[in-house]
Amino acid sequence: MLFPLIGSALLVSTGCMVGPKYQRAGAPVPPAYKEIAPENPQPTAGWKKAQPSDGVPRGKWWEAYSDPELNALEEQVSISNQNVLAAEAQFRQAREAVRIARSSLFPTVTGLTSVVNSRTSSNLFNVQAGNLTSGVRTTYDLPVDVSYQADLWGSIRRGVRGVTATAQASAAQLENARLSFQAELARDYFSLHGTDGQQELLERTVKSYEDYLQLTKDRFASGVASGADVAQAQAQLETTRAQLVDLGVARAQFEHAIAILIGKPPSALSIRSVAIKSPPPFIPAGVPSDLLERRPDIAAAERQMAALNEQIGIAKAAYYPALTLGASGGIEAGNIAKWFAWPSRFWSVGPQLAETLFDAGRRHAQVAQAQAGYDATVAGYRQTVLTGFQQVEDNLAALRVLANEARVEDEAVRAANQALDISTYQYKAGTVSYLQVITAQTTALQDQISAVNILTRRMTASVLLIEALGGGWNASLLPAANDLIHGK
Repeated sequence: MLFPLIGSALLVSTGCMVGPKYQRAGAPVPPAYKEIAPENPQPTAGWKKAQPSDGVPRGKWWEAYSDPELNALEEQVSISNQNVLAAEAQFRQAREAVRIARSSLFPTVTGLTSVVNSRTSSNLFNVQAGNLTSGVRTTYDLPVDVSYQADLWGSIRRGVRGVTATAQASAAQLENARLSFQAELARDYFSLHGTDGQQELLERTVKSYEDYLQLTKDRFASGVASGADVAQAQAQLETTRAQLVDLGVARAQFEHAIAILIGKPPSALSIRSVAIKSPPPFIPAGVPSDLLERRPDIAAAERQMAALNEQIGIAKAAYYPALTLGASGGIEAGNIAKWFAWPSRFWSVGPQLAETLFDAGRRHAQVAQAQAGYDATVAGYRQTVLTGFQQVEDNLAALRVLANEARVEDEAVRAANQALDISTYQYKAGTVSYLQVITAQTTALQDQISAVNILTRRMTASVLLIEALGGGWNASLLPAANDLIHGK
């Protein structure tokens, strides 16, 4: 008798759902990126205007740098980084919440077997009048209860859709965490090798300054140079040696940070010293509208918005009656030999319709609260989109400006080296003091260090651009709602 009622309720429950239908909120999307360099006959080397069909490297984006050691380190982030593993566990938690919510769409069946011995007091009732027989009795029970809440107004289905969207948001947050730590590792890696470049430069400079010191000593021994020249050359050499030693602190810290990112103690990782030699690869930006699908943080914000939209419908469904279908049945006997006999059966079945008649404005406040929560996620989604555009523009500008700056700095390095050569010849000829040589040395070293730093900044800016563009991720990679609901 219960099952036809449940079937009818199922048919009714799929035909009505109160509350707003979800639509993704709009966000300001520019037609093109402002900071992409315009096309011209002589564009900056390694740079071109992005075409709509362009896309950042898919999947393992770090392979665009053609660095096997970086590739090996990046592979360890997903399997060993503790923050990524925590995000993965949170996604699994959210995925199981979908199955928990889905279970409410089906009847709940419970069973209980009991054997109860009891004795009634002889003084409780008038036993002599035959109202009650005292003594010890044994009761054997095997009841089965079935309960089903009909989803007439869609609150349960909205709950399932809400936790499904939350699980998808968690999946996007997992990808965002993975991308964030992968990008952080790449930035630290290039910063470390940028430090290696400075060390290599200073080591060459120290060797050069040792030669200059010997030059001043020889000239002093010949009587054509003063002791001040020797002292100045010695001071210049020791100052540069101190700068070289100081770089060891930064390098060690970058190496330690990389070790933590791949889930290892700092003592377990050593990275060979290699200076950066080549500029970053070309990173196509695509068109701004693609960014809404390519960034996992934007996808997470959009899914959170969908989840909060369902809460509005759930709150509005509370205005309507709730239908619960229940039934119980089983067998009961005072003698185990009669437990399974036909007369021992019992059953009951019936619907229950409940409606709140007065709640002092509780439901109205709950609807308003859900609406406010949804409005907050809409604002958060739009802000995330705007922040994404800002990050892309920032790093497009950084790459464009730094590429031009590198070209100018290369000219400055050549000019400074030429000035140093001239000053050296003049000093050897006795036409200028050693102070002019020191000034030329300082200028040349500063320009060379600037050139190394600019190259390092270009590499890190390229990583930041890839991260801002989503690292080749796409919202189509999110787990499908049906797969989450059915536990796939």
